[in-house]
Amino acid sequence: MLWSGLVVLALLNSSLAVPLRGNGGRSHNKLLLISFDGFRWDYDQDVDTPNLDAMAKEGVKAKYVTPPFITITSPSHFTLLTGKFIENHGVIHNMWFNTTTGEKKPYYASQFVNDWWDNGSLPIWITAQRQGLKTGSLHFPGTAATYQGETAYVKVVEPRFYDYSKEEDWHLNINKVMEWFVQRDLDFVSLYFGEPDSTGHKYGPNSEERKVMVRQVDRTVGYLRDKVKQHGLDNHLNIIFTADHGMNQVQKKPPNKIIVLSQIANFSLQDLQFSLFDYGPVSLLLPKEGRLEKVYNILKNGHPNLHVYKKEEIPSRLRYSQNPRILPLLLFADPGYVIHGIIPVQSNNGEHGFDNDAMDMKPFFRAVGPDFKVNLEVDPFHTVNVYALMCNLLGIKPEANDGSLEVTQHMLREKGKDLLSQNFKILNSFIGFCVSSPIYCWIGCMVTQLIHPD
Repeated sequence: MLWSGLVVLALLNSSLAVPLRGNGGRSHNKLLLISFDGFRWDYDQDVDTPNLDAMAKEGVKAKYVTPPFITITSPSHFTLLTGKFIENHGVIHNMWFNTTTGEKKPYYASQFVNDWWDNGSLPIWITAQRQGLKTGSLHFPGTAATYQGETAYVKVVEPRFYDYSKEEDWHLNINKVMEWFVQRDLDFVSLYFGEPDSTGHKYGPNSEERKVMVRQVDRTVGYLRDKVKQHGLDNHLNIIFTADHGMNQVQKKPPNKIIVLSQIANFSLQDLQFSLFDYGPVSLLLPKEGRLEKVYNILKNGHPNLHVYKKEEIPSRLRYSQNPRILPLLLFADPGYVIHGIIPVQSNNGEHGFDNDAMDMKPFFRAVGPDFKVNLEVDPFHTVNVYALMCNLLGIKPEANDGSLEVTQHMLREKGKDLLSQNFKILNSFIGFCVSSPIYCWIGCMVTQLIHPD
C-alpha cells in the first residue's frame, strides 16, 4: 500500500517538470491559422455573431489589428507568414509585373510565379518543417510557390475561377484540415476563405449582402469549433482567426469619388514607361527616362484627395519604400476614392488598399486554444507580430523578422501556472482515490504542503 503511494508521488513529482500536453510526445500544441479575407474589425457589431462572441469569451480578442501597407491580399498575407513588412519580403502587389515587357499577371496567375514569392523570405511552413514539424496549407496566398526548393508538406491550391462563397465548400475544407491534423499529424495549417472580401467589393461593406456573409462566417466558426471537439483536438489545437485588411465603401453616386489620371491637366500617359492603376486606390508608376520630375510635379497637386510620393519620400511609417520592386512613384487615394487611368473601369462598391492608418482598413483578430488566456481583450497591434506569436506557439526558432513576441506574449497563459493547475487536478484525484486509507491521506496532505504551503 505504502509502495503504491510512493509510486504515485514519484509520478506527481515528474509531472511538475514536463508539460502535460498529450500531443504525440511533443511539448507544443498544434496551430491553425485562418484568414477570412476582408473581414473588417467591426463587422461583428451590426450582425448577430454568437460563435465569434463565444470565442472571444473563451479566448482572446483584439479591438482591431493594423495590416501592412499596401492593404491588399497577397502582400498582407505574406506578412502574416513571414513576420516582415512588405518592403522586406518583396511581395509588393497582388500582381506580378515586368516593367521591361509591360506584362502583368492577375492575382491568381501571380500565385504561380515562383520567384515573385521565393525572394529570400521563408514563410512559416518552411521554417517549421526545417525544425522537424509538418505543415499544410489550403488556399492560403503563397501556397502554390516553392521556397528554396521546398513547399508545405500538404497543400491545396484553389482552381482558377474558384467560387469562394459556397458554405458547403467551406465545411468540406474544414473537414479536410481536421483530417490533416488527426490522420496526417500535421503541426501547423493555414486555411484561407475568400469572403467576406468578394461580397464587400461587389456590394459594399455597408450592404445587407455583406451582413449575410458575416453570418455565414460566424456559422462556419461554429462548425469549425464543433469539428475540433469531435476530433478530440480542443485541448491540443490553438486557432488564430484574422484577415488581411478591411473594406471601405466607395461612393459612386454624385459627387463621385473617382480620380481619373487622364483628366489631370498636363498629365500624359506617353510620359510613362509602365504603370499599375485601375486596380483600386493605389497606383505605381515608372516614368520614362528623364520624365520623373515632370510626372511627379503634375500629379502631386492634381487632385486634393490624391497622395503622390517619390519612392525615396514615401513616409517611413508605411514601410513601403526599401525594395527594388517598388516603382519610382507611389500614388494612393483617400478612403472612398479610387484611382483610374484613362476612364473609370471599376464597378466595385467596396475597396481596400488605402492607408493602413484608416480605420476601415483594420481587420479583426481572435485566438482561442489551450495556450491562450480566456476572456481577454487586448489593445490593437500590427499583424507583422503574428508570425513571432505563431513560432512561439509551435516551439520553433523564427527567421529574422520585423515583429516581436513581446507585443503578443500577454495573450498567452503562463505555462508554469497552467502546469501547477494540472498537477493539482492530478493530486486531487489521487487524494480522492486514496482517502479511505489514513496513510494515503497523510501522504496527500504532505504533498499538498510541499507544492502549495499556503
